[in-house]
Amino acid sequence: MARDIRQIRLPDGTMVPALGQGTWFMGEKRSARAAEVAALRRGLDLGMTLIDTAEMYADGGAEEVVGEAMSGRREEVFLVSKVLPGNASRKRAIKACEDSLRRLGTDRIDLYLLHWRGGVPFSETLEAFHALVRDGKIRAWGVSNLDVDDLEEWVALADGNGIAANQVLYNLTRRGIEFDLLPWCRRHGMATMAYSPIEQGRLLGHPTLTAVADRHGATEAQIALAWVMRHPDVIAIPKAGRLVHVDENRAALDIVLSAEDFAALDAAFPPPRRKRALEML
Repeated sequence: MARDIRQIRLPDGTMVPALGQGTWFMGEKRSARAAEVAALRRGLDLGMTLIDTAEMYADGGAEEVVGEAMSGRREEVFLVSKVLPGNASRKRAIKACEDSLRRLGTDRIDLYLLHWRGGVPFSETLEAFHALVRDGKIRAWGVSNLDVDDLEEWVALADGNGIAANQVLYNLTRRGIEFDLLPWCRRHGMATMAYSPIEQGRLLGHPTLTAVADRHGATEAQIALAWVMRHPDVIAIPKAGRLVHVDENRAALDIVLSAEDFAALDAAFPPPRRKRALEML
């Protein structure tokens, strides 16, 4: 049975967990598939019902893993996937979404994102998104890796105000969004989804993170996750391909960082004092 997890409200009123499951790098090895499926299903058991994937990940392989993990449990899942910029035109976005639905083994995606900005005008992508909503293939749409200027251009379009979320790189070493992007998204009522919240493991071993973790009897990864989730409107989507890591991620929600912890982490990982270009991985 799923345990209660703090929820975040999307613009349309849908409630989603503050801690979801990422799938970047899943689906790349057939030998890992059973473990990846088991990990995602364990996450569902623990209430981490938001699963994020993309057509890009393993050329659709991650979506196939998600489809297998959701089998028989689709109604539990808030499903997020993403369309590549090269597929974001009026016609190609619809075809890309249909291909994702086939790989996922479902009839709808709950939140469909433009993966990053490419050469296709936003107006074309938006038109495709509205068509997909009309046809019941997606329930909501959003963006990923867009900075303030991009977002302002998008919302200036007719019917462009429906962005549910912006998915961006955010962790202790990538704090640039705190200067202007995160406040902008907050003012416009959209959620922020944080990918690579532990910097793909590169944060682990930092002495300050280790010291804070030791104070809480936690792991460094758990502290990094708890720090990202301190915001009331930020959804963390760490990847966990093994059961032990799923359990570890879930336990991060129970950690309450102190003023001393935040001060130590700010000293080691200073917040931005000026505008920074949006970072991507």
